[in-house]
Amino acid sequence: MELADYIEPVVALARQAGDAILEVYATDFDVQAKADESPLTLADMASHRVIVSGLRSLAADFPVISEESGLPDFDERHQWSRYWLIDPLDGTKEFVKRNGEFTVNIALIDNHRPVLGVVHVPVTNKTYTGCAGIGAAVRVNNEAPQTIQVSQHSTRPVRVVGSRSHRGSSLDAFFEAIGDVEMLPMGSSLKFCVVAEGNADIYPRLGPTSEWDTAAAQAVVEQAGGAVLRLDGTPLAYNTKSDILNPHFLVQGPQDRNWVGLLDEIS
Repeated sequence: MELADYIEPVVALARQAGDAILEVYATDFDVQAKADESPLTLADMASHRVIVSGLRSLAADFPVISEESGLPDFDERHQWSRYWLIDPLDGTKEFVKRNGEFTVNIALIDNHRPVLGVVHVPVTNKTYTGCAGIGAAVRVNNEAPQTIQVSQHSTRPVRVVGSRSHRGSSLDAFFEAIGDVEMLPMGSSLKFCVVAEGNADIYPRLGPTSEWDTAAAQAVVEQAGGAVLRLDGTPLAYNTKSDILNPHFLVQGPQDRNWVGLLDEIS
């Protein structure tokens, strides 16, 4: 299959997983704690099972890494050139709060880069896609996909999207360095997507994330003309080390300011 041929099957799979999540969302669900104390619900596992089963049917030769199935040893996975990387329910805290800002994330990694990404928002039935050689798009319900692009010029005030669940002194210092800022609170990988469709200028992340949190949405941003950069100015990369934690990074749409340089100075 060509890369573009995976778009529609993966979108369908993400939506199926979203439906499984919504079945739990409609109930008085229980919340458990993962090893890192983050919340785990039946919805995470329901989505995980749908996606993993579907991906194995779609492309049996590609390994799958899911947040809910653990991380294979690096001695094994460093040999992989292409694999699926998924977060069955990104924004579990938002799910527990019932604010709707949670997503299903499915990415295809090829040689350390996300070349295909699908981010689905179950509550709104909105789906973002990014595919190398094709571009980025968004679709709602059964409407046709609409091409999306990042903003070409930053606004005044600068529109900064940030987490509802994570914020610290470094981020506050970055805001002061920018000057006039409009803060757009958002949960999950939706922060990337807001930049990708031109509704925010940047998303600085100075807190912990894992590779499954970012891969699918990074593909959307990059194919919309934006960038996801480490503080040294290089793109966020995947499967390059034994752990799966990301360094601090910045998602940028407009490239009319040296956002990374500014962020690096205060971090």
